[in-house]
Amino acid sequence: MWLRNAFMVKNYGYLHSRFMYKCFSAVAFVLEKANIGETIEIKGWVKNLRVQKELVFADVNDGSCAKRLQIVIPKHLKSDSLTYGSSVHITGTLSKSPRGQLELVADKVNVIGKCVVLDGYPFNPRTSHPPEYTRQYLHLRSQTNYISAVLRIRSTVTKLIHEYFDSKGYLNVNTPILTSNDCEGAGEVFKLQPDNAETVKAMMQEGKDNDTVYFGSKTFLTVSGQLHLEAICRGMGDVYTLGPTFRAENSRSRLHLSEFYMLEAELAFCDKLEQLQYAIEDLIKYIFNKTWEKHDLDFKLIDKENKLPLWVDKKFVTISHIEAKSILDKKGLTVVDDINKEQELALVEHCGVPVFVVKWPKCMKSFYMKECLEDDAKVDALDLLTPITGEVVGGSLREDDYEKLKSKLPSERLNWYLELRKFGNIPTGGYGLGLERLLQVLCGVSNIKDTLPFPRWPHNCDM
Repeated sequence: MWLRNAFMVKNYGYLHSRFMYKCFSAVAFVLEKANIGETIEIKGWVKNLRVQKELVFADVNDGSCAKRLQIVIPKHLKSDSLTYGSSVHITGTLSKSPRGQLELVADKVNVIGKCVVLDGYPFNPRTSHPPEYTRQYLHLRSQTNYISAVLRIRSTVTKLIHEYFDSKGYLNVNTPILTSNDCEGAGEVFKLQPDNAETVKAMMQEGKDNDTVYFGSKTFLTVSGQLHLEAICRGMGDVYTLGPTFRAENSRSRLHLSEFYMLEAELAFCDKLEQLQYAIEDLIKYIFNKTWEKHDLDFKLIDKENKLPLWVDKKFVTISHIEAKSILDKKGLTVVDDINKEQELALVEHCGVPVFVVKWPKCMKSFYMKECLEDDAKVDALDLLTPITGEVVGGSLREDDYEKLKSKLPSERLNWYLELRKFGNIPTGGYGLGLERLLQVLCGVSNIKDTLPFPRWPHNCDM
């Protein structure tokens, strides 16, 4: 009997965890599944408070959705600690106001945590604070409408990424954060060393130098999981990873972070750039359409003018690097070295939709990119340019010719990468998509620092 009851509790809890493990309802659930006359409990934060003669009206939100639930509180239940920003536990009966609005008529109000606004609380009720201001309070800014909306959207986008790749048969791979590779070869890496002086001293007595004291080789925080994905791809087919990457780039621009999340995918038996383009375009349109279906109110909290871009229903444009330079020349935006951010955005504006720029000069791209059959001075590489950010995706076919790759290999430490071309080699192609830049485009957020909860950039890593 005990075993049977334990089994029933376990499974009932799994299927109905809201009832088994929580004694209260999420606001999103209440608003979606309202049952007038039902007695419920909610917990959340007071976002607005209106005191009238006999009643107090409180708008409560718990972060589960963009909407707030109106609470009707008899005056005798209001304590001095019930203020804007305070956290509350309220029991009451669901009802409808004379105007048909769903509300909870409270019969029990408990203030869990006070919020003394005059004691340094940085946010004011009914005030829209600019992102530059809220960025000073990273530990509190999830309490603002703007950031909470972005974070709900970010959560959904992350889920959609996994759903999309699962539906396409990709294997999810956790690539390492610690690596001996500088995949991009730009030298913008964070070097790792132990912080324990005794450990360093003991290991250096073993003949290790300062750079190799712990792992036996220089070790960095990853800038990309691509090379590791290529290894798994050559044994298991299509793979992807979504995880943190790091760049020691001395930039504080609106488009750069020291730590960010990268979606990377590697396609097995991929020998045409068009295959990559189709996969990227299909993924982005899927994310945009599905997210807008669920979060239209969150998008409006970020910006009242937000709307699903018209280009989501149009085919992306493809132009070669030479064609891109020609378009820019005609606009008086001559390319000196590489295409810069202003020029990327000008190309998007010119085409009216996101733009794939393909067939790049070999000297501008990484060693692992495959040379074009028709012109070995160029590589089968692509950049996808979008509004707001310019480049949001970079990708290429990978060099699968052993001798060609050997001649370009930047370091003997990558001999394992070369060896992949010896044993059951296949053509592959892949891409990397910056999650935060995609969120900038999706949400209409101009500064990348407002697309994740705790941004890191030069001279800013306080938490």
